Amino acid sequence: MNLMYKSTRGQAEAVTASQAILKGLAEDGGLYVPEQIPALDVSLEALRNMSYQETAYEVMKLFLTDFTEEELKNCISRAYDEKFDTRGIAALKEADGAWYLELFHGATIAFKDMALSILPHLLTTSAKKNKVENEIVILTATSGDTGKAALAGFADVPGTRIIVFYPKDGVSPIQEKQMVTQKGKNTYVVGIRGNFDDAQSGVKKMFGDKELAEEMNRAGFQFSSANSINIGRLVPQVVYYVYAYAQLCAKGALKDGETMNVVVPTGNFGNILAAYYAKQMGLPIGKLICASNDNKVLYDFFATGEYNRNRPFILTSSPSMDILISSNLERLIYKIAGEDAVADRTMMQSLASEGRYGITEEMRARLADFAGGYASEEEVAEEIRGLYEKTGYVIDTHTAVASCVYRKYRKEQKDDCVTVIASTASPYKFTRSVMNAIDKKYDAMSDFELVDELSRISGVAVPRAIEEIRTAPVLHDTVVEKDGMKEIVKKLLAI
Repeated sequence: MNLMYKSTRGQAEAVTASQAILKGLAEDGGLYVPEQIPALDVSLEALRNMSYQETAYEVMKLFLTDFTEEELKNCISRAYDEKFDTRGIAALKEADGAWYLELFHGATIAFKDMALSILPHLLTTSAKKNKVENEIVILTATSGDTGKAALAGFADVPGTRIIVFYPKDGVSPIQEKQMVTQKGKNTYVVGIRGNFDDAQSGVKKMFGDKELAEEMNRAGFQFSSANSINIGRLVPQVVYYVYAYAQLCAKGALKDGETMNVVVPTGNFGNILAAYYAKQMGLPIGKLICASNDNKVLYDFFATGEYNRNRPFILTSSPSMDILISSNLERLIYKIAGEDAVADRTMMQSLASEGRYGITEEMRARLADFAGGYASEEEVAEEIRGLYEKTGYVIDTHTAVASCVYRKYRKEQKDDCVTVIASTASPYKFTRSVMNAIDKKYDAMSDFELVDELSRISGVAVPRAIEEIRTAPVLHDTVVEKDGMKEIVKKLLAI
């Protein structure tokens, strides 16, 4: 039986998985969610002996029911291959009492690779299944990592183009260099004078622009999304939590059925939502600990029941989390509202018009699986330095947010559950912030001197993704005002 997908706002028709992947965003502005969360139908004992690719198939077949076995296995094998520098795809490292789930072994050294390596294959397969003749234009906003991972995934994929918007002054130098040096005749990178929320709002606005859609269609194009609003991004993220649990059982760190906690550094809420879906499928997850940086809109939401983006936007050393509008939270809001589309719609309208909304006490009670915490800039630096001095293990700034929040949570709650911390980016992606945290003397070095020094002190080889950009020429230098996004899209597509 086909699992269908419906909009959180209830005014769009239910669609198949492949149609939801193609559309990205529902016509009514809502996000697609499965009509029910499927239950894992394979034993934990069996999962222990499975490769990452095999685990991916067992999880994703339950969500993407209109894909044939051959189609799905083909997407998986093309995605999770030698692009990753470890055979296990996702690695688990123990350090100072916690397990760090390294999700950064892909082509762009960030966790976004885990989903964006497979999304192009899911999308092109979906297009064939639905007899789409238009060229698909991937339109996406990035706070730093999604952009490069999506560009790398879609570069020169036939029948697609990709346009990435990023905040010109809101990403790390390495992140920016990775994007603006991207090869591929179908790739476009545009900086905006604004922050990530401006970029994301601009993209969402274009998705909802019916006049633009008609112009695009006449020119032989249609939009789709590579942001985590696309269900084709979210479903592959569920896989690595299932895989992590099975691997911990295989290592003897967990007994079958024993509960594990998960800590996720969170901006747009997609990564932790995937862990929530894994729990809903039957994976023995205890607490889902949502870790925020100084832009602690999610921490405040879990603490008070009010989501309020009316606050200063703070640029931090963990820029991929510098977000005040967490798009994927809508999927959780819809769930805890008892799948009441009218209630969801009302709250999202309030967010758009007033910048805030509140949830009921009944809804708050349904958030019992979650805990929130945040780490200041000073605490992030202390966490990086402390963990390195104690264990020799070097983590990036985003992982440090989660690691710090984990330690505070454990101390406060006296919860000794085995804990997995989502390590979302390589420290090489944020070399200056990481090295300055370890010792202020490093600030005198250039970006690539820091790269070599990080390799020396960590004993970890410089990733291919970094070596490639040392001398790579800048290929994309377009910068526009935040209200010029639609015009530049039309210009790039010559419509």
